[in-house]
Amino acid sequence: MATENIPFQSIDWTKISKTEHVGETGMAYWQTTQYNGLRIRMVEYSKDYFADHWCEKGHIVQCLEGTFESELKSGETITLTKGMTYVVSDGLSAHRSISKEGVKLLIIDGDFLRQN
Repeated sequence: MATENIPFQSIDWTKISKTEHVGETGMAYWQTTQYNGLRIRMVEYSKDYFADHWCEKGHIVQCLEGTFESELKSGETITLTKGMTYVVSDGLSAHRSISKEGVKLLIIDGDFLRQN
């Protein structure tokens, strides 16, 4: 696992540009900061967003505003609302995001979420 010592610092999200990611429907807007083995993103899904792929990556996802669903490949659907979090390791539960009204998330992923 790659690690890096990260000295104390703040992240001013207003200074990090947004990148656009087209969903099957709707858009995702990412603001990303990257360290060795760690990625932190502020992500906004537009109204009527439906991911265009199944994600196998591990994440810690904190819902900051709104509501969204994580559909698992198993058929289960998990709804997260403001203040809720989910955690999953790489390769354990393929999932995709759906947002009917739009949502704002803080997403953290990295080497620490790899399966042993």
